[in-house]
Amino acid sequence: MRLLLIEDDEKIASFITKGFKAEGFAVDHALDGNSGLDLALSEPYDAAVVDIMLPGMDGFSLIGRMRREKVMTPVIILSAKDAIDDRVKGLQIGGDDYLSKPFAFSELLARVQALIRRSSGAKEPTRLSVGDLSIDMLAREVRRGGTRIDLQPLEYSLLEYLMRNQGRVVSKTMIMEHVWDYHFDPQTNVVEARICRLRDKVDKEFDDKLIHTVRGVGYVLRQND
Repeated sequence: MRLLLIEDDEKIASFITKGFKAEGFAVDHALDGNSGLDLALSEPYDAAVVDIMLPGMDGFSLIGRMRREKVMTPVIILSAKDAIDDRVKGLQIGGDDYLSKPFAFSELLARVQALIRRSSGAKEPTRLSVGDLSIDMLAREVRRGGTRIDLQPLEYSLLEYLMRNQGRVVSKTMIMEHVWDYHFDPQTNVVEARICRLRDKVDKEFDDKLIHTVRGVGYVLRQND
C-alpha cells in the first residue's frame, strides 16, 4: 500500500512515517500544501493523510483542489482543531475522515485501513492464498505447505502485493511505487535484491516455484501450469 502524508510538523511526520513503514506501507511525505498537491495530482496513492494548517496551501484548499481534479484518493484529515465546524467543513469539501491531534497511531492506522477497504468497493479479505502459500493478514503470518515463513516487513509487503496481483505481471516500477516510495532511484537493483531474498524464503525448499520473472517486463506470482 502507498500512502501520501502532508504534514509540516517534522516530529509528527516522522512518527507517522515510521509507524506506517513498519506496517509495510510505502510513504511519500510533503512538508507543505503546494508540494503535497503536486504529489497528489501526479502519483497513485491508496490513501492520504492531510494536515489542515499547512504552509503554502491549507489542507482544506488542497483537498478541494484534489476533488475538482477528479483525484478520488481517500483522505483522512489531521488537525489540532476539534471544532465541529472544522470537522463538518473537512468532510463537506471532500475529506473522508477526520482525526484530531493528539492521536494514537493505532487509531490512525485503523482508520486508514478502513478507508482503503471502503474505497476498494469490496470487503477486504483477511486471507490470501496461491496454491499452498497463504497469508493471514490479521495475524500477518505467512505459511507454505503448513510451514510458517518469517518475513521482514518489506518482504511481507512485497509478497502481499504480488499475491494481490496473482497471475498479473507487475513491473519493477509498479512494485517500487507500491512497496517503496518515490525517493528510490529506479536504476537501483533494490527490487531484484528483495525478490531474490523473498524467493529464498518462499520458493527455495519447494518444487513448485511461485515467483516468476518475465524478462524485460517484471514479475508474477502464479502456480505453474
